[in-house]
Amino acid sequence: VYHSSFVDEEGITKACGCPLLPLKSHIKGPAPVSEQDKTDIVDEAITFFRANVFFTNFDVKSPADKLLIYLTFYINVALKRLEGCRTLAVGTKAIINLGLEDIPVPGEAGFPFPGLFSLPPSQEEADLFRNYLKQVREETSGRLLSVAYRANGTPNKWWLAFAKRKFMNVVVL
Repeated sequence: VYHSSFVDEEGITKACGCPLLPLKSHIKGPAPVSEQDKTDIVDEAITFFRANVFFTNFDVKSPADKLLIYLTFYINVALKRLEGCRTLAVGTKAIINLGLEDIPVPGEAGFPFPGLFSLPPSQEEADLFRNYLKQVREETSGRLLSVAYRANGTPNKWWLAFAKRKFMNVVVL
């Protein structure tokens, strides 16, 4: 299993036991802005996805690993949505629709990993975590489209083939 390199937590805000790591993003949200030349958690999730998706167990070594698990699951969900999309335009539409869906937080029905994150002690923390997840999902979706489709807009079968995998035996509908 590949683990996150973000183990230093000094100065990082947390919500539900998850660090709100900086992102190289233009999308508005609660995440701090990272330098464009540095690797962020989304880069790690996409880079490690094809290796990590084969594992049924994931030993959490740092709080950032929790976010890596969540993003690996989200990439798996996104690839399932992209599976039947034969062009980049159709895939983009599918990903935008995925981004419009409600995002459950720990303690709510539909959250994929109960027990991985702590329950939010307040509604403010739940909203902060939901907004961070929304921002990180949108950023991941945009970057995923650039690897799941080639420059000419055709699907990259070496990525979309991973839509058939189940990450940590969690079934994606």
